[in-house]
This record gives sequence, structure tokens and C-alpha cells, in this order.
Amino acid sequence: MGIKIASGGEHRLELLFAFPRRPRLMPVSTMKALLLTLALVSTAAAGPRTLTLERTNHWLIIAGPHLPGGPIRINYLEAYCRPGSTDADWVKHTVIRHTNELLSFSADRKVLRLRDTLADGVIVEHTITAGDDEVDFRLVARNPTARTSEAHWSQPCVRLAPFTGFGKDGGGNLDDYLPKCFLFLDGKLERMPTRNWARTARYIPGQVWCPAHVPRTDVNPRPLSQHIPSNGLIGCFSADERMIWATAWEPYQELFQGVARCLHSDFRLGGLQPGERKEIRGKIYVVPNEVPALLKRYAQDFPEHITRRRN
Repeated sequence: MGIKIASGGEHRLELLFAFPRRPRLMPVSTMKALLLTLALVSTAAAGPRTLTLERTNHWLIIAGPHLPGGPIRINYLEAYCRPGSTDADWVKHTVIRHTNELLSFSADRKVLRLRDTLADGVIVEHTITAGDDEVDFRLVARNPTARTSEAHWSQPCVRLAPFTGFGKDGGGNLDDYLPKCFLFLDGKLERMPTRNWARTARYIPGQVWCPAHVPRTDVNPRPLSQHIPSNGLIGCFSADERMIWATAWEPYQELFQGVARCLHSDFRLGGLQPGERKEIRGKIYVVPNEVPALLKRYAQDFPEHITRRRN
């Protein structure tokens, strides 16, 4: 089928079908109405491109009809951690036990409020807000006790097997999704496995990138890369390479590729003195595959990371 303007005095369009011997003429007004209807049908079929939240036990779930592979599941939060963790037993030393409670959940499933209570008395309240193409995290941590807290960092574990096109979280070759994953080294996007991929640690496999402002003794006990990340952004491409999932936190402790086809930007607490209060913020982006646009947005959301890199 094709469309062209008819010659002569009448303002009409020709709708050309593949087989008729003579083109049929259609008035401009009718053609405009037809095109508008087709556009509306197409938009309705695509569905609203916006994100919503779900909460099931310790899982935070990001949903949207346009997400490649379906909803994105996050172990939120997997653990609160002590310092001195790089070469320590994860269970006996590093993990600080915590409980979680739901404070509120908006009717439109856009705003979720949670409270974590750590075994040492620290309280962390979370306000999580879903937008059209991002999820915003605002955390307030406070220590109401008379003791110094050893809570130095925490792990949101984002499971990305379906998004990257590799089925379930576990089983099979857990490194199969690595070529879809990236971070930034020497100012450039680099897909995994990155250069000089580390392979020795207390626990294997996996890969940790420690920023310059964090002691290398205080990160995940997985293989530690010799490279320092250029920024705090880590992400992956969808199976069809049309979309990007990415995340960043401020302050952040480490970037981490884990063993559940997961990626982490783990946020930093740095310990809390008695009566101390700290604020943490984070973002998850689910956007078209336009890396320059993502970097521009990241720089606007986390200007501290850009300043830190330049210094």
C-alpha cells in the first residue's frame, strides 16, 4: 500500500493497494481520520511505558509492560555489612542481621515506604518511588543507641537474567550474561568480563570494583579487580540491545557482579556514631540504549561522582 497526492484541483489522497488496476481516491479528511485511528490503536497496544512496584517478602519487584523479560526482582536488602569484609567469613563476620517492615504503599503502586531495624539497633527508613523510566531511592539511617554501629555498607541485589535474555537466576553457566553487562573504566564503557579479570578470592566467582574513596579491605569477599571504576554507574543491555538497565548510589561502597546473574551498586553507610543520622540516595534507570543520554542524566543526578573523579 502507498500514499500520494492526487493531481488536479481536488485536494485528495490516493491510497494505493498492491493489486487494484486503478487507484482509489480517498478524501484528505478521511485519510487523516484513518491515520489517527491507526496511531491510537498502536499506542494502546504498546501499553503505558511506566513502572510500578511490588513487595513480596524480601523481594522488591519493578514491573512494567515494556520491560524486556518481564518484572525485575531485587533482593532488597540482601545484607547490611561490617568493615574488614574483603577476606572474612561472610556469615560469621560480615553480615549484620536485620528485620524489615512495610510502612506504607500507595494505591497506584508508585511509592513504597519500608523500615529496616538492624540487630545493633540502627534504623533505616526507605522511600522508594517508581517513575516512567526510573526508580528513586531515598534512605535515612539513624543510630538511636548509645553504641557505635559497625554497619558500613549494604547490598541491593538486582537479578537480571530475564532482562539480559538468560532465563532464571540460577543454574547453568552463571557467567553467560557477562557480555551484556558493563561499567566504566578509564572513562569508557567496558563490557564484562573486563580486562585483567580477577579469579582468586575467599569466594568465587564474581567480580568487585572498589572506588578510590573506599578501603580495599572493606568490600565483598569475591575476586577484586585491580581496576578502579571511573564512576559509580553499573548496568547491562537487554537481550535485544534496545534498552539499558543501570544503577548508582551515593555514597557508594563498591560495584559488584555476583553469582545470581546479578549486578550491584552497594551503598555506603560508613558506620554510625550514637545519635548520628545519615542520608543515602539511589537510582535505577530503565531507558533506551542511548549511552550518552544515560551518562548525562547520571551526571545530573550524582554530581558528587563527577567531582570526585575530577579530583
